[in-house]
Amino acid sequence: MDIRDKDGKIDNVKVEKRWTKVAEGVLLNKKIVKVEYLTEKECETNMWYKRPICFQLDDGTWIIAQMDDEGNDGGVLYYTKGNTDRGDVIPVI
Repeated sequence: MDIRDKDGKIDNVKVEKRWTKVAEGVLLNKKIVKVEYLTEKECETNMWYKRPICFQLDDGTWIIAQMDDEGNDGGVLYYTKGNTDRGDVIPVI
């Protein structure tokens, strides 16, 4: 999918649609079958100081919370049940 408009500028709507499609392909209609924190060894291998929560989907895919797109460290997961729930985070350890 070309993410640029006719003038060559990045079209944010196209970017969002592209990444939504990717996320749907990875996550939609999948079941979480395992939840655990990364081990100290796994974090050491990645040169991370924080141990994030991760989970495995029924197709074998692992989802790992990262600090940023570059994978500089582990990150938290924020969760909420909608507008009436203030939500919370599953922390790094």
